[in-house]
Amino acid sequence: MSKRGQNEGSIFKRQDGRWVAVLNLGYTGGKRRRKHFYGETRKEVQERLTAALRARQQGLPVAPEKQTVGQFLERWLDESVKPNVRPRTYEGYEGHVRLHIVPAIGRSRLVKLAGQDIESLMNGMRRHGYSERTIQYTLTVLRQALGRAHKWGLIAQNVATLVDRPKARRPEVQPFNPDQARTFLAAIKGDRLEALYTVALAVGLRKGEALGLHWDDVDFDVATVRVRKALQRVNGSLQLVDPKSTRSRRTVSIPEIAVVSLRMHRARQLQERLLAGSRWQECGLVFTSTIGTPFDPRNVNRHFSRTLKQVSLPHQRFHDLRHGCATLLLAQGVHPRVVMDILGHSQISLTMDTYSHVIPELQQKRTKPGRVAVNVAVFGHAPTVILCDPAANPLR
Repeated sequence: MSKRGQNEGSIFKRQDGRWVAVLNLGYTGGKRRRKHFYGETRKEVQERLTAALRARQQGLPVAPEKQTVGQFLERWLDESVKPNVRPRTYEGYEGHVRLHIVPAIGRSRLVKLAGQDIESLMNGMRRHGYSERTIQYTLTVLRQALGRAHKWGLIAQNVATLVDRPKARRPEVQPFNPDQARTFLAAIKGDRLEALYTVALAVGLRKGEALGLHWDDVDFDVATVRVRKALQRVNGSLQLVDPKSTRSRRTVSIPEIAVVSLRMHRARQLQERLLAGSRWQECGLVFTSTIGTPFDPRNVNRHFSRTLKQVSLPHQRFHDLRHGCATLLLAQGVHPRVVMDILGHSQISLTMDTYSHVIPELQQKRTKPGRVAVNVAVFGHAPTVILCDPAANPLR
């Protein structure tokens, strides 16, 4: 074997039988710095040396042998996650790292982490009563983190990919049926939040998307709303953030009853502005408090639950209004691809998986090519069909 080149590192076998790879890191303060990699086989130390050399070529730091999983995750959250995801998503990642991953394997050395350690983490969560869904999400976070560590050259393999994903059963969606939807809409008639519920049920906006609507996003002339922002609580304060995904930025047509409801809501808001006087804080949002500030999502949840109880409807989340919209559209024969565009799903598979129980009920009847029939009988217009021409009112 030819001699290795300058700064390519060296590999040798010690007298005790272990293999060692040595990488020269240059001088710091006039003192030579070297990095040692130990292993039971030559192949093992060769892989780690190669990863370290690749990291140096890419301008990345060479991971210290004693770096723990917890230390790496802290840096990963700060440098990779926080700048690239929405604040709420970051809170979710940070929570799983802090509550589940670090207590179990945070002190383990990153380079020595094994699939067996991750299995122990998952089994520990099961013993503490966590659902398979929570365990699944924790594994997903860890896979992403270790995938970045592998790309940075800090580890030779992403061992989290060697662990089987928990089989979490997706809860069956049980939204309003047409009769329940009509009962609910009748119950909120004249309510201050009537427009919010009507829009959510009519076109399936997420709660944050609905609360993030500005009046500039509502076009009464062509009956559309444009989704550009979402209102979320981040670190205790309400903030406008980007929608969940690129496809969540969309313009959707709304039925006439939603247009009427929004007009009435606009008139009510102007009256509240006059009553509030100097206390009014203009923010341009469609749905606000009585003094113009963003409407707290938690108050929406309380109001929604109270309304359901008053009319003896089954308990639901506000998000289930979105499911109700999708279910009604699919059951009436609207193509899943169109429902995907209306809801702002990133992939058609997400729409199909979430509403698989509705797909078999699709009617065989279809409308003319290029036009989509959206039956809005549940909104009080039994014979009315709204025809949305995608060319004139793009749903994408």
